[in-house]
Amino acid sequence: MPPTPSRLAWLDALRGPAALAVALHHSAWTFLPGIWAEVDRRIDVGTWGVFVFFLVSGYIIPASLERRGDLRAFWTGRAFRLLPLLLTAFCLALLLAYGGLFALHPGLSVRPLPLVVLGNVTMLQELLGVPAVIDVMWTLSYEMAFYLLAVGLFTMRQAHRSATAAIALALPAVPLGLLLPGATIKGRADLVAALLGIAVVVVIAVSARARGGTRSAAAVTGGILGLALVVLGSRIGAWQGLIILAMMFAGTAVYRAEQGTIRWRTAVVAVLTVLACGVFAKDDPGWAPAILLAAGFFAAAFALRRRPFPRWLAHLGVISFSLYLLHPLLLRVSPNLPVFFLVLVPLCYLTHRLIELPAQRLGRRLARPSPRDPAPDALPGEVPRIRSGEGR
Repeated sequence: MPPTPSRLAWLDALRGPAALAVALHHSAWTFLPGIWAEVDRRIDVGTWGVFVFFLVSGYIIPASLERRGDLRAFWTGRAFRLLPLLLTAFCLALLLAYGGLFALHPGLSVRPLPLVVLGNVTMLQELLGVPAVIDVMWTLSYEMAFYLLAVGLFTMRQAHRSATAAIALALPAVPLGLLLPGATIKGRADLVAALLGIAVVVVIAVSARARGGTRSAAAVTGGILGLALVVLGSRIGAWQGLIILAMMFAGTAVYRAEQGTIRWRTAVVAVLTVLACGVFAKDDPGWAPAILLAAGFFAAAFALRRRPFPRWLAHLGVISFSLYLLHPLLLRVSPNLPVFFLVLVPLCYLTHRLIELPAQRLGRRLARPSPRDPAPDALPGEVPRIRSGEGR
């Protein structure tokens, strides 16, 4: 196939390998546990994949928000980008569990059903102490926290301070991580989790529909909630949780430097600060190499961004969300590793075409401003034309 000339193909070229790396990590532990244990001692391939995703989201999500310049359009786009496939995956997981082919987390049966639904549908389950229907959803909780923070900064006209945000999150991560090694919102704190989840839904709805001071207050409140949930509710601890957020803002800092909003020196300092604070966040020999190589992979693709990438690699990036979300379900019914990947990729092409693409088109139509709506507030500065639905 001839290479694709798209100026955003480098992002798809990152997402495809990242999704396959996570799928390989889980499938190799299933089919080749002895061999994979030796690999995992040297580098956690799954962590490498998810940190590549975090950097890509950090680069693209604020740009997408600013291109739209409208919170209603942004939240509508995110909802129709993520929820249709997510709800489909939930239904498949429940059907497989009913047939005895998929093991749901045992904690799901002892928590109130409304709370389980709220946590998983809002994708905040990881930060609310609620078990996930599909384990890999844990990363989506940090994506949601990042969206809330990005929207809050955008509304306050502080979106350009992404390098500052990355450093401000990374530096306190170490002492806070030592003080809060595990989640404070956990166990059977059902009422607290429910109230926090409902509060996030409310601030998103108000910030998307209201105008003026009410919208700003809701957006800022959402950012505060997102940060608080990561600090207090992160199952993996405040240190790792804050480093994840900081890594996404480091990706944003790279975008700001590319656009000329900040100096490259500032962006590099932000990235190096996040890496320096993050390499010791987990007592696992495979952790530090994973996040360092993720940053290196992102930097290499960014350096080559103006060169053509193979079309098949870009196509894998386009279906990366399906690859990421559906592979744990297929893994339970696949007989071996080769069959797993031979079935996974075509299946994800189908789900992308039949579920994701129609939902994204509907989301774009619903996100279009009505002629009666006032013009959205937009930040000054040039931003690239980015396809609706970019990001995870």
